[in-house]
Amino acid sequence: MKKVLSRLYLGLIFLFLYAPIVVMIVFSFNESKNRAHWTGFSLKWYVELFHSESIINSLLASLLVALAASVIATLLGTAAAVGISNMKKLPRSLMVNVTYMPVINPEIVMGVSLMLLFLFFENTLGISRGFGTVLVAHVSFVLPYVVLNVMPKLRQMDVNLYEAAQDLGCNPRQAFCKVVIPEIMPGIFAGFIMAFTFSLDDFIVTLFASGPKFTTLPLEIYAMTRRKVRPTINALSAVIFVVVLAALIIYNIVDAKQQKKLKERKRV
Repeated sequence: MKKVLSRLYLGLIFLFLYAPIVVMIVFSFNESKNRAHWTGFSLKWYVELFHSESIINSLLASLLVALAASVIATLLGTAAAVGISNMKKLPRSLMVNVTYMPVINPEIVMGVSLMLLFLFFENTLGISRGFGTVLVAHVSFVLPYVVLNVMPKLRQMDVNLYEAAQDLGCNPRQAFCKVVIPEIMPGIFAGFIMAFTFSLDDFIVTLFASGPKFTTLPLEIYAMTRRKVRPTINALSAVIFVVVLAALIIYNIVDAKQQKKLKERKRV
């Protein structure tokens, strides 16, 4: 009886979470604009989606910002994590707490503060808000996620490996690249994925950091919802959901294969 109730409870949770997404995907194939009645199967909203210049441009802008911000944040965050891990106990705990602050800080506070900073530079130096300001803003709020993903891998790593590599003839740079980087690579990759996801999905910080001539996909969707909502949004959301789901499935398959190989090596 307990198993039946637990499965029923789990099923209700998944139904609550995914039923709206399923309805959205189904009505993205609806021939009519009516979002309450099914009138027939059609792909015209997907055709309209891929022919929409504003959506394609905003999607490319979002991908460019997310990729650039995640790469920069991964490089800076990995270097910061290595530096913090080599500190003494008190400074290290202080820096970890400072790193946590942007994570727990409300996005509206960060967005307003960055907007005021960019307005100051705009009024004094003539730097207008656009791609550059959005990139700086995204790097600033995704950087802590990289640090917090790399730090645990550095704590798990055996320090003697780095010293052994130097004893075997590697200089500090070679030992870091050939020993430390491979050991913490799962944390670097996880931090990169989190940074890319949060940057691609961000709305509040982007709203305050962007200018009138630069629009990302979340801002474009928000502008579309303020006007008359078309089923194109359903098609766009369905495409995003399928892409994210496929990426998660591929990541889990690759991770499972890596874990299996590690278990086989340990047995040998």
